[in-house]
Amino acid sequence: MIVKSLSMPQGEVIGKEFWFPIRVYWEDTDAQGIVYFANYLKFAERARTEMLRYLGCCQQESLTKNKAGFVVKNCEIEYLAPAYLDDELQVSCSAVHIGGASVMLHQEIRRGAEVLTLVNVKAVYLDLTDKKPTRIPKETVQKLQSIM
Repeated sequence: MIVKSLSMPQGEVIGKEFWFPIRVYWEDTDAQGIVYFANYLKFAERARTEMLRYLGCCQQESLTKNKAGFVVKNCEIEYLAPAYLDDELQVSCSAVHIGGASVMLHQEIRRGAEVLTLVNVKAVYLDLTDKKPTRIPKETVQKLQSIM
């Protein structure tokens, strides 16, 4: 049996959006088999993490070498329709605006063509030593621009 390595990035870029597949498991749902509202944020976070990995941005290296990393400053979520146990979902992620120390991202969670959830996130690149925003490294900005 051949198993795809988890060290390989999951998902793919289509056009100017990164897409990440998610399956809804029992643990993601409430007693009615509907995805619990907070889990949509987890799905969005996983897609953002895989997007960075796909683009070649190593968060672990940034944390250890640069003592810096992205943290969510603001998040806006709109629930349009529920997801259910065993659904196969796709989570998109695209950069909307890149500032000196922050990036605005737009995400959609879909089941096929149906948009279930819209998520807008502002992530700040934070110096973890003094807990203050710092410039996003130029190479990271260039990689993020590829999904704008």
